[in-house]
Amino acid sequence: MILGEIAVPIVLAPLAGGPSTPELAAAVSEAGGFGFLAAGYLTAEVLSDRLAQTRALTSAPFGVNLFVPGAVAPPGRAAAYAATLAAEARASGASLGTPRSDDDDWAAKVSLLTAAPVPVVSFTFGCPDRDVIGALHAAGSEVWVTVTRPVEAGHAVGAGADALVVQGAEAGGHRASFGDDPADDLTDGLGLLPLLQLVGAQTAIPLVAAGGIVTGAGIAAVLAAGAAAAQLGTAFLRCPEAGTADVHRRALAGAAPTAMTRAFTGRIARGIRNRFLDDHSAGAPAAYPDVHYLTAPLRQAARTAGNPDLVNLWAGQAYELGRELPAGQLTRMLADEARAAAAAAQDRLAAGSAGGREVSRSGSPAQPSTEPGARA
Repeated sequence: MILGEIAVPIVLAPLAGGPSTPELAAAVSEAGGFGFLAAGYLTAEVLSDRLAQTRALTSAPFGVNLFVPGAVAPPGRAAAYAATLAAEARASGASLGTPRSDDDDWAAKVSLLTAAPVPVVSFTFGCPDRDVIGALHAAGSEVWVTVTRPVEAGHAVGAGADALVVQGAEAGGHRASFGDDPADDLTDGLGLLPLLQLVGAQTAIPLVAAGGIVTGAGIAAVLAAGAAAAQLGTAFLRCPEAGTADVHRRALAGAAPTAMTRAFTGRIARGIRNRFLDDHSAGAPAAYPDVHYLTAPLRQAARTAGNPDLVNLWAGQAYELGRELPAGQLTRMLADEARAAAAAAQDRLAAGSAGGREVSRSGSPAQPSTEPGARA
């Protein structure tokens, strides 16, 4: 397993939509972590170019993340939403895009990665079928599947996944759920620590923890809870190697709250609250990628103009703790912080054992023995 070969248990999240670059993935891998290239929204041809660029920058292992195609939304669903956005488009001087559905060049990307394999191919928005997993295994790649609930974990293990990326509700960007039922918007998703424990109780394959991890202490916490590594995305958005837009970088240096929304893409995602998110989340349909294409020109115009109110500002709940550092330096610093946090936790456990009453495995004070001959 690649997780046993990397020097530090830090995985770069894929960061599709602009922030992912060959330079960022290579820098994290060069520092001893494991970098990922995001293939989402790219053609197979562009992905091939980025693979070549990354291989030119590092000989260290890295992975590629693919979006699993989902169900097609009813044709009129995004069109009705478009009518509510017409005023936004007129006010900003931008046009709206044409809603459409596609499979994100799925077959061509899978074909590329079986012909020019990478050590790991991970998946978001679902689990590929056994044929795809088998083809990637035959090419020499590990398969990681991102899950957001225990039932998804069971499905992925049954399909032959080598590892699971366990994504808590704290994570920034899109939820990786296999389905996208609007009814789920009304319920709280599982946080990372509960989900990690629940999934860990039902499977023995390695788990990579994702969601709200921005510091070394967060890394140490998920390792203590059973993860083999921590996957961080928001923490790397301010690195100079990332392709993060300037307007997004400025928002990441602030302290506004985050919220879940469908307003920008039609799929539930977490971002920093702004006017567009607040005004349109309630009326946004479950229609991905139709809404993504609908709002794309509006969002691009906002990035160009530096307008933070009309662009998706994806970020996890702990984004305020992020730092603006080169990716390699940040990876090494996070690893050092994680070691220090783990050592401090061990010291606290040792001090408690030496200075307090003996504690049972359940966490309750141990009761005096009633066996004959036991001391009171």
